[in-house]
Amino acid sequence: MSFKIKATTALSLGLPNLYRALSYRLGVKFGLNPVRRLTAATPVGALFSKPSFAVDLPVTGLWKEQAKYFGAHPIELSGLPPNWAFNPLNNIAVKKPDRPWWLIPDFDPAVGDIKVIWEASRFDWVLSFAQEAATGSEAALNQLNLWLEDWLQKNPPYYGPNWKCGQEASIRVMHLAMAALILGQANKPLPALLEAIELHLQRIEPTIKYAIAQDNNHGTSEAAALYIGGSWLLQQGKSIGRKWQQLGQKWLENRAQRLVGLQGSFSQYSLNYHRVMLDTFCMVEVWRRYLDLPVFSKMFYQRSLAATDWLFHFVSPETGDAPNLGANDGARLLPLTDTDYRDYRPTVQLAMVLFAKQRAYAQEGEFNLPVLWLGLELPENVAAAAGTKLFDDGGFAVLRRDKAMAMLRYPRFRFRPVQTDALHVDLWLEGENLLRDAGSYSYNTAPELQNYFPGTTSHNTIEFDARDQMPRISRFLFGAWLKTNDLKPIAYSEECTQVGASYTDWQGATHMRHISLSSTELQVQDSISGFKEKAVLRWRLAPGEWRVEGHSITNGEHRLAISAAMPIVRFELIQGWESRYYLQKTHTPVLEVEVHQLGSITTDYCWAL
Repeated sequence: MSFKIKATTALSLGLPNLYRALSYRLGVKFGLNPVRRLTAATPVGALFSKPSFAVDLPVTGLWKEQAKYFGAHPIELSGLPPNWAFNPLNNIAVKKPDRPWWLIPDFDPAVGDIKVIWEASRFDWVLSFAQEAATGSEAALNQLNLWLEDWLQKNPPYYGPNWKCGQEASIRVMHLAMAALILGQANKPLPALLEAIELHLQRIEPTIKYAIAQDNNHGTSEAAALYIGGSWLLQQGKSIGRKWQQLGQKWLENRAQRLVGLQGSFSQYSLNYHRVMLDTFCMVEVWRRYLDLPVFSKMFYQRSLAATDWLFHFVSPETGDAPNLGANDGARLLPLTDTDYRDYRPTVQLAMVLFAKQRAYAQEGEFNLPVLWLGLELPENVAAAAGTKLFDDGGFAVLRRDKAMAMLRYPRFRFRPVQTDALHVDLWLEGENLLRDAGSYSYNTAPELQNYFPGTTSHNTIEFDARDQMPRISRFLFGAWLKTNDLKPIAYSEECTQVGASYTDWQGATHMRHISLSSTELQVQDSISGFKEKAVLRWRLAPGEWRVEGHSITNGEHRLAISAAMPIVRFELIQGWESRYYLQKTHTPVLEVEVHQLGSITTDYCWAL
């Protein structure tokens, strides 16, 4: 890879961000950052008291008899606190967990993905136990306090793996605050709870600029924790909270303006990270209202509304599922329902109530529970159904036609891409994902899987000369960011809805794609040129009994047919991988169509046989 590509990519990341990241790393390494000099006493005593009321709302079954790590991996529970430095997926614990956090590596092959260690320390169980305690269960209240006291004892301030990440500390702050709202104790918290909040904010503040340098959910999460925790301390007479509240509000406003586009696209180009950001903004607004704090800027609410509308358009109203778009680390930041991890409707409904003052979905369902648990009312007004829309600030086109939805992903990279998914197409019918994205699986796995899932081979697009669309620079960074050459705006006719885009990559290969969606079929026209040896078109299919019939495949109900202006060298149905949940992978059928000459390829996917 040339020096020019690396230099251009560095400039695209932004010199201020590079400075923030470098100064953070050097500051921690050489002890210059004040985070290395932090000390705090471990809070003693219960964090929550018995609520003075009992609510009558359904509680989640999460963290009762078993937990579901990343929404997919069942972990049996005994009722006793977990081992907070233990990976239950491979039964390996962090060695010497009593070390200062900066001495513990991010990527330890012996332990595996550190996110598994962090999962129990995100305090999802705090919300679950608080819900049950709010219905009158003393056993749940006792368990809540037992686990919290155990966590504080086993994770003394700033020692061990669970203090490594400022965002992880921030998620704990947000969950403790939401639990206090659920239990009616935000205005009269116990001393140990306030002490826990303060020691967390002490950890977050010195490294906030590193979070900002990432231009992702780290900055939104850490700003939210500083705002929520700081205002909480200030309300309780602790003047130190003022600086944290002001710092948090400053960066919340900044992040909303910088990272969320006018049309709602988020900097990470990821559907699940979009949910993380939106849940964060929701918790901030719920907290602001509860404490009757001054409103944020008009811009903040405009961007929050735009982000809500973005997610609303991607989510299937029938199932709550949505395209497996971009990086997906298994995060579900506000688990107040038993709905599946991949059901995004609870977030959409809550955000729509807060920022649009209307419901996304009129019917009754579990997706209404976050609204009710957080003390809000469901408005009578219901939003119009999601339709066709172009989100050009992020490079997404969503087409809807009757019960079908298609998405085209095209390159608009203001921020770093972490997947090479240019001109990927997703297809949905009545909530079922027919043409799908492979997902991201894990951030710390075998090199072949680390390359596979973010790579071009894991998307419904064309791969040139057996290489990714952009060269990989590091684990989370690609170079030579693609740019859209030509965008064909959404066009409507009585028969179909259409959109198209094209790009030319850093080695001169060009791909132009045009999609057309009707009520019975999706047609995709690809024009390709500029490659050296071969091009491979891939269609990642829903699992099923597919069979090849000439240059088409069928499962008996649907048919996908290929025609081309050049000879088709290979037409093969193979087995690929997909990951719908973090650290889970399953086989899925993939159609590969290989050509060696420039020209055009037409794909027809028909579901009305």
